[in-house]
Amino acid sequence: MKSQDAPAKVLTGQQCKAIAFLAGGATIEAAAIEVKVNPATIHAWLRKDLFVAEYKAATSLAIEHATNQLKSATGLAVSTLRDVASDINTPASSRVSAARTILELAYRAVEISDIAARLDALEGLKKNHENDTNPTAKA
Repeated sequence: MKSQDAPAKVLTGQQCKAIAFLAGGATIEAAAIEVKVNPATIHAWLRKDLFVAEYKAATSLAIEHATNQLKSATGLAVSTLRDVASDINTPASSRVSAARTILELAYRAVEISDIAARLDALEGLKKNHENDTNPTAKA
């Protein structure tokens, strides 16, 4: 096999830029214009393991960042719902809608918390079972 046919172990500058644009929500065509390559080139890169792995990592990071921004805004959102629900000058339909939203979100939060506790318990049972059935797994 020729050395030029070997899989690349490092991304090029153009590939890194393409990943940044794609992870930021750009289409393949828009990213190709920005990086000054043919869209077919980006499609080819998307068939390369290293490019896909780096693209997934960048996308995951972008989603994590957006999630953190949403988390930081939850206090304000809850406060706003509470204000609307309790303001007697606000139309009744808006107060009911805000109250319903608060109840639905509170119910979901309790449900998720319960599921997380059950999952933790099951994982603990699984780990104990593995330790009991596999003496070498004990630490």
